[in-house]
Amino acid sequence: MSERDAGGTDGRVPLLVVDAANVVGSVPDGWWRDRRGAAERLRDSLVTVAQHGPADRAGTPPPSEAGPVEVVLVVEGAARGVAPVPGVRVVAAPGSGDDRIVALVEEELTARPGRDCRVVTADRGLRARVLALGAGVLGPRTVWPARPARPEN
Repeated sequence: MSERDAGGTDGRVPLLVVDAANVVGSVPDGWWRDRRGAAERLRDSLVTVAQHGPADRAGTPPPSEAGPVEVVLVVEGAARGVAPVPGVRVVAAPGSGDDRIVALVEEELTARPGRDCRVVTADRGLRARVLALGAGVLGPRTVWPARPARPEN
């Protein structure tokens, strides 16, 4: 299955590109002990986001961002190898996740000018790079709400 087949669309729905490392790292729940598992948990939670859109602070999608949306999860490092699931395309960055996200946004906006494209990250440098391309940005809590710390094993 290609990256596009795993969750792609025809470009009429908004595109939501998720910086997996940054979003997972936004909640100190022990993710560093199992980076791939943390990325898989994020991927699984994004299925609902693909159907309903990202949430505001109250947990409800704003009317302008209600789903469905095309979700692309960009993974890197130890999280490479995370498989796609229906509704969530997974792209493994061969090097820097940020560089792959920027390239993906540029590819999508070139192929589909005017498409609503947003990147989910708290990384200031990445935010500046994708804003310069014409994409919007959202914070990690729009797709990955704060979770209580997982118990130590």
